[in-house]
Amino acid sequence: MILMTTIDVNLVMFLLIIPFSALPAITVADHLVTSCSDNTSNYTLNSPFESNLKHLLETLPSITSLTGFNYTSVGEPPAKVYGQALCRGDVNSSSCQACVEKASQEIFNDCRNYKDAIIWYELCQVHYSFQNMTSLYVYTGKYPDCDSQAKFLSDPKQFSDVLIYLMTKLSTEAAVNPSKHMFATGSIKFRRETVYAHAQCTRDIIADDCQTCLTTALAELKGCCSSRQGGIIVSRNCHVRFELYKYYNASSYLLTYPNPKGSNWKIGIVAFAACAPVVVIVIVIGSCIVCLLKERRQQRGVERSHLALLQELACPRGVTMTDEGQLVSSEDLPFMDLTTIRAATDNFSDSNKLGQGGFGTVYKGVLPDGKEIAVKRLSRKSWQGLEEFKNEVKVIAKLQHRNLVRLLGCGIEGDEKLLIYEFMHNKSLDIFIFDAERRALLDWDTCYNIAGGIARGLLYLHEDSRLRIIHRDLKPSNVLLDHEMVAKISDFGMARIFCENQNKANTRRVVGTFGYMAPEYAMGGLFSVKSDVFSFGVILLEITSGKRSSGFYLSEHGQTLLAYVCTIHRCHQNFHSNNFQPIKKNLKLENYN
Repeated sequence: MILMTTIDVNLVMFLLIIPFSALPAITVADHLVTSCSDNTSNYTLNSPFESNLKHLLETLPSITSLTGFNYTSVGEPPAKVYGQALCRGDVNSSSCQACVEKASQEIFNDCRNYKDAIIWYELCQVHYSFQNMTSLYVYTGKYPDCDSQAKFLSDPKQFSDVLIYLMTKLSTEAAVNPSKHMFATGSIKFRRETVYAHAQCTRDIIADDCQTCLTTALAELKGCCSSRQGGIIVSRNCHVRFELYKYYNASSYLLTYPNPKGSNWKIGIVAFAACAPVVVIVIVIGSCIVCLLKERRQQRGVERSHLALLQELACPRGVTMTDEGQLVSSEDLPFMDLTTIRAATDNFSDSNKLGQGGFGTVYKGVLPDGKEIAVKRLSRKSWQGLEEFKNEVKVIAKLQHRNLVRLLGCGIEGDEKLLIYEFMHNKSLDIFIFDAERRALLDWDTCYNIAGGIARGLLYLHEDSRLRIIHRDLKPSNVLLDHEMVAKISDFGMARIFCENQNKANTRRVVGTFGYMAPEYAMGGLFSVKSDVFSFGVILLEITSGKRSSGFYLSEHGQTLLAYVCTIHRCHQNFHSNNFQPIKKNLKLENYN
């Protein structure tokens, strides 16, 4: 059982991709993942909210088994609980009830105290929340890398084309046929194999949103698992799956498609050539219509994502929202208007660019009062960056410490998402310790003070702050230095908040930088305060040696920095043991103990 406590499943759909090969028959016990959202306030044990939650989870199985889907609520605000359950379209009533019943019991036990949680099984999913889930639809999230093994064939490109052809057909069928409960299964021949697949949406969203959800999920499937022997994507509003064996029950929803590489395509090409003029006109008109519809759909998606983000940021921090949808600043979360930020950065000029990251660009800016700032501008195309943005605001807005970079405010306007930090004149630690010229500026006292500053910042995160924070990506490039060379920990986009009595957690999505990850986290997904301490130890080795941990194995030593240091340490211990006394005496090294 893996419990994830870091993803908001009301506003952000958690995306999970799991490669399959020769799986056994599906049973009710085939659990995929549980997600307990930690960006909302927890409920009190034995409270009215818990009583309503128990009642809701007890009634979901029997009601859902009648139609395969149910959306209901129990109680009155502020203790009102909303619940949703969905069974896979080919599952019979008894299996549906058994799956939802087991999922309901497990989500209550694993997500105790959380006001928002979702659990996925292969046959069903259960979701409860303190807010109305039908009012929010945002497709965003992140997923782990697929297994590099289990390649399908030597020609993954052709298999990918066949798979995407099948999945596109099923996605359209599921979206446009509500009478079939937004569920479709189908198969297609590929050489000597048959590919089986399905697509399904929850019935609380409209056809357009279903199509958008499935289309986006299909893009993720193509990017990660289209050359594997099987894969599944699950999210709050839709899920897709394909295998090389028939994993679903035969039903009236089954569709069989011809291989797009077969003779039917050749006949189509001949017909197209004969009717070329008409086809060209139809394509031009159709393209114009599609472009207009796509533009409108994207605009609706931006508006929904923006509203969802505003509601999430407003909820936990005492920030209020006006009737016009504008957020009013609080002490924890001040806002800056886009006009001021553009003026400060000279309209995000390249000359003010400080750095480029995976989820956005950082610019230097100067406010009207002369104060220097650093502005992180979220990439408009980055779903994961949106998650990083929300996590950064959620974590760092509540933290104040000399050795943590201070968040001065944020800006949200249209599709612009901006974070404003205090400006660090000496940039990051890695620039000093890995550059021969700048490293000469680091005397022992400076190095000692930098290491002590990092340690004090970690101690504050782990023990002394209002929240227990695990950074999960501590490395020299995330340690910034001000004009006095004071170290400040930055970049909390991957940080996780622990409950008061929580000491460790598991995750299926390992994030961070290899070379700085603790072994139990990199290999098993287990992280705790010890994970940050391990990363801190690696930084200390890099400060003292001037060598990078990542890439050290490419040196003449042929091993990692940690392994090399351990080897030297063992040799040093053996050298000072009694077994080496005769050698040391002959070499006249007695004075070097």
